[in-house]
Amino acid sequence: MRNKYLSLFLVSGVLIVMDQYTKLMVSLHIPLNYSVKVVEDFFNLTHIRNSGVAFGLFASQQSEYKALMFIAISSVAIMAILVLFHQTPKEKKMVQTGLILIFSGAIGNLIDRSLHGEVIDFADFFVNGYHFPAFNIADSCITIGVVLMVIDLFREGSRPGSSSKTL
Repeated sequence: MRNKYLSLFLVSGVLIVMDQYTKLMVSLHIPLNYSVKVVEDFFNLTHIRNSGVAFGLFASQQSEYKALMFIAISSVAIMAILVLFHQTPKEKKMVQTGLILIFSGAIGNLIDRSLHGEVIDFADFFVNGYHFPAFNIADSCITIGVVLMVIDLFREGSRPGSSSKTL
């Protein structure tokens, strides 16, 4: 049990520090709404602020309570992640890793919302003329964590002898 929680706090600590450090460097060195080309027609560092949720959803919604609502929702989600992590058997390493990543990302973006009322995004990719919404390390952690959990779900369902439980 100790190793499970040690992994949670060590890995998430490193990821949260990386997330906050990169956001700080972007904030200090790239003016808001400016881009620095890193790889022509593929990757820019772009300093933007996202008052919405993932990929800018709800960013255009105006409310003085929006940041507080997102902080409250994030806090509840973080508590739920910790409960799920506690309940996850130690042999479910992929699920544990996914939850650690989601926890790290949620904390990283919660820090931004608490300090700035919005999230700092900077990774700006283009592929074949398609422009992806800018994101940050915390967003990447959340996305990768969810993908790992989905992979585990499908892998579990396809194992011989595993049965699907229905309600």
